[in-house]
Amino acid sequence: MRKVDLATLRRKNPKEATRVKRHLGIRKTVEGTVERPRLSVFRSATHIYAQIINDETGKTLAQASTLDKALRDAVKGKKKSDAAKEVGKAIAERAKKAGVAAVVFDRNGFRYHGRIAAVADGAREGGLSL
Repeated sequence: MRKVDLATLRRKNPKEATRVKRHLGIRKTVEGTVERPRLSVFRSATHIYAQIINDETGKTLAQASTLDKALRDAVKGKKKSDAAKEVGKAIAERAKKAGVAAVVFDRNGFRYHGRIAAVADGAREGGLSL
């Protein structure tokens, strides 16, 4: 994980600094393994991104986002939370192809609410065990 200078970040963007601080606290306990990799979710103002990461090897096993060509048409014209659910279903499908059945959910410092929860619900519907 990259090193973050919280003091500089706090001056530039205090809200982001508090989210990063929460994220660092979460990452002390949440770790992806070979048997149960980490499903990391990032939310921007317009898009949502999900990755399945094996922290032991540092490899990304699968990823999905609203920017993917395969998903772009499926999420066009939908609400952000509905698009997030589609991303969750897509990441579950791609995880199965990579041989992953169970993951640890990393909300990345965001509240488990709205689009973050929608990704988790979509992944569960797609067959992933969270």
